[in-house]
Amino acid sequence: MAEMQYRRLGTSGIKVSAISLGAWLTYGSDRLAEEKAIACIHTAVEAGINFIDVADIYAYGRAEEVVGRAIKGMKRSDLVVSTKAYWPMSDNVNDRGLSRKHIVESVEKSLKRFDLDYLDIFFCHRFDPETPMEEVVLALDDLIRQGKILYWGTSMWAAGNIADAYDVVNHYRTHRPVTEQPLYNMLDRHVVEGDLEKEVAKRGMGLVVWSPLAQGVLTGKYNDSVPEDSRAKNVDWEWFKSQLTDERLAKARQIGALANEMGTTPSALALAWVLKNPVVASAIIGASRPEQIHENLKALDVEITEEIGARIEQILQSKAV
Repeated sequence: MAEMQYRRLGTSGIKVSAISLGAWLTYGSDRLAEEKAIACIHTAVEAGINFIDVADIYAYGRAEEVVGRAIKGMKRSDLVVSTKAYWPMSDNVNDRGLSRKHIVESVEKSLKRFDLDYLDIFFCHRFDPETPMEEVVLALDDLIRQGKILYWGTSMWAAGNIADAYDVVNHYRTHRPVTEQPLYNMLDRHVVEGDLEKEVAKRGMGLVVWSPLAQGVLTGKYNDSVPEDSRAKNVDWEWFKSQLTDERLAKARQIGALANEMGTTPSALALAWVLKNPVVASAIIGASRPEQIHENLKALDVEITEEIGARIEQILQSKAV
């Protein structure tokens, strides 16, 4: 099995595993029994994954509870645990967004669900146009000073939003965001490549990317049909159908053929491609079975040479189906 790689989160001092484990759509849901979820988390940690990414909205807090029970008894300093807040957690008008009230209350609730004293990373799960940036930055700085969170980051923020946050950080001399969590994979490149990539590099931020396998499209499992036991059945079907275009599936098939030629798996090649980007610190995978974790770790043994990189680019730039 491949040896885990650990990467600095941008220019910060903290290091995260190149492959990290996420709880979206899996842990805490009715679909995956808690015993299986805990088995996946234990397998991940045993394999060297130190970064576990959650959010309060995942199964409305139940994912945090499951992860908390899974890591109970583990050495806390061995783990990097993150969560997020932004999305509505109830009908309460203040139980959403990035107001000081919601950020502080969300962190307190998350700590109780995890049964932890502090969070390693807290992400602002989306940009909040209704809350002044000063309010967001100063609330997070207070939580860091109180020791309730150690670092903070953003998720799906535009380059301009991050630049605005840094203006506030520099004015008030507060703790800065060290990470951004965007959508990024071979088939969804536009979010990262371009302005965001340049901005995070300029600011010394590291990316931890979600959906590096394009919700499973790049694994090849949707090449012919959607399996009944797939996580795709657990998401908004209209949205997911938009991911299964002929063009995307054709590219996935070609990537799969290249991976086979290289003696590796489509998943490993897709993850290795994401991790080749110098601003990416970690790729977040999902797993409903322990063996999926070991399969994804094969990415650490994949070398994307200049020739392979050019062939991948040719496939991705192709418009033919």
